Amino acid sequence: MILPVYGYGHPVLKKVAKPIDPDYPELDKLIADMWDTMYNASGVGLAAPQIGKSIRLFIVDTKQSYEEEESDRGIRQVFINPERLDETGEPWLYEEGCLSIPDIRGDVERPERIRLRWVDEQFQPHEAEFDGLEARVIQHEYDHLEGVLFVEKLANPLKRKLIKRKLDQIRRGRIQPPYRMVFAERR
Repeated sequence: MILPVYGYGHPVLKKVAKPIDPDYPELDKLIADMWDTMYNASGVGLAAPQIGKSIRLFIVDTKQSYEEEESDRGIRQVFINPERLDETGEPWLYEEGCLSIPDIRGDVERPERIRLRWVDEQFQPHEAEFDGLEARVIQHEYDHLEGVLFVEKLANPLKRKLIKRKLDQIRRGRIQPPYRMVFAERR
């Protein structure tokens, strides 16, 4: 089922998400709904706070970002209770966007690699290092679990000032995104 995406300004997006255990109610359904929601909105990642759940869960599919002949590249992965172990490498700028902040994009500087520990849908533990686009998407989604949005990390301070009006429009629900959203307020 396609769920609504919570928009900029909604309090759930600013909370530090809580870990979950294997008994979390209807976890398989929630994850399936998150995949449906992410693909419906043409995203490459989605964190549980973006659908109103303040839990430590996000999904990533960067495979769709690569050309057909590069089908071995990218990841399609569920991350539950992730723990950032390390971020290394030269910081690099990349233009990011967010399903919770439609029609706003901006350059964010992040380290090129991240090492993460997490459990999958069966609560099997994993630890791995990711780089490039995969690291970027993971870092973005991980930030959601910490209550941090990409617009807070924009490299250009002037850009931050220029988008204030647009952010206010999103918060008030005065936009018409191509997917269902829940807004902080409606006026």
